Amino acid sequence: MSVPAPKSSAPVDGAALLDQVERFHRRFNVFPREAAYVAVALWDAHAHLIDAFDGTARIAFLSPEPGSGKSRALEIIETLTPRAATTVNASANALFRLVEAPEGTPTLLFDEIDTVFGPKAGGNEEVRGFLNSGYRRGGKSLRCVGDGSNQNAAWFSSFCAVAMAGLGSLPDTILTRSVIIRMRKRAPNEKVEPYRRRTHERQGNALRDQLAKWADTVREQVSNAWPEMPEGVSDRPADVWEPLLAVADAAGGDWPKRARVACLELVRAANENDEASLGVRLLTDLRDTVFCGADRMPTAVILECLLGMDDGPWADLDDKPLNSRSLAKLLGQYMTVGNRPIKPRGIRTPSGFPKGYYAEDLTDAWNRYCSPPSAEAATSATSATPQVNAGESVADTATSTRHMSAETATPLFPVAG
Repeated sequence: MSVPAPKSSAPVDGAALLDQVERFHRRFNVFPREAAYVAVALWDAHAHLIDAFDGTARIAFLSPEPGSGKSRALEIIETLTPRAATTVNASANALFRLVEAPEGTPTLLFDEIDTVFGPKAGGNEEVRGFLNSGYRRGGKSLRCVGDGSNQNAAWFSSFCAVAMAGLGSLPDTILTRSVIIRMRKRAPNEKVEPYRRRTHERQGNALRDQLAKWADTVREQVSNAWPEMPEGVSDRPADVWEPLLAVADAAGGDWPKRARVACLELVRAANENDEASLGVRLLTDLRDTVFCGADRMPTAVILECLLGMDDGPWADLDDKPLNSRSLAKLLGQYMTVGNRPIKPRGIRTPSGFPKGYYAEDLTDAWNRYCSPPSAEAATSATSATPQVNAGESVADTATSTRHMSAETATPLFPVAG
């Protein structure tokens, strides 16, 4: 009797499968924006295709307060990704050995990441180096291995998918390699299904196995893919989103469109909330709030403006306000058009020749590092630009106006005399 040939299993519908993954997250997670559900579902799938990509997107769930659903998001991801390994704290050496384990490349889930990089945690430069180097295929670090004095140098890979959750923020080098989801506490009207590991882990694992099966069918496709980026997404954000968009294109359906909408939304949100570079914030504030079209500005006036900003960080930098020395140090990191460090120079004003800064020295840094000014900021800057009389520089007029207003202002409380 002949044995019937086994029936070939039906191909997995990638778009429908990602829909199921998204619905699974929605049962237990409340994300701050719809784009986050798209990004997280794509990230889960990309972890199954890590060997097909040159780079991997980190994903970071961050919030200012506890109880915002960050750890729950990692719990759900744990059920959906291959060889998930959850840790709260780990040494760099342990992480390197985990990646090199014979079981295969893990999906690293780093909870309470603020205990590693928070203000009370120290630098943890080795862990930061692991996370930074593992963003690209081929990322390795040199370590000594052996017993006692019998040590040999060996290379350890750090390339793996990493999801993180924690309070506050992360070092800028990690933030720029991450899709950032800024979590918040659930509102009273936002309900989720209670997560029960004994029941729901099996359901997530079933989706995980389907993702693995689908990944096998599209691995060659995504390994040769060069997904088209949305307009305006380039450089590091494009590197971060490339594997996620490749997954969306392979899945088909409405996922390619949804992925690019989510990409634009989350990249813009990350830029709006970016606190990574104090120098970029300084340059932007100088352009949009201080100079406002002036060609030069004395240091004293710059400090007066910056320290008067209610929403600025300048009044409390390491427990002391910004001063002329720290201003010069921050700006000295950047170059003029002539490739010289930006430095204070003498400025002619009606009251003398104080030190200050020239717009022409800052222009190149403004163009290279600052986002284009919003329409509101541009209008505000135009309206704030002082009127110039013949023979007078903009800085002269601005300085005189500011000093005059400060000297003639009526005090709120009369001084008893």
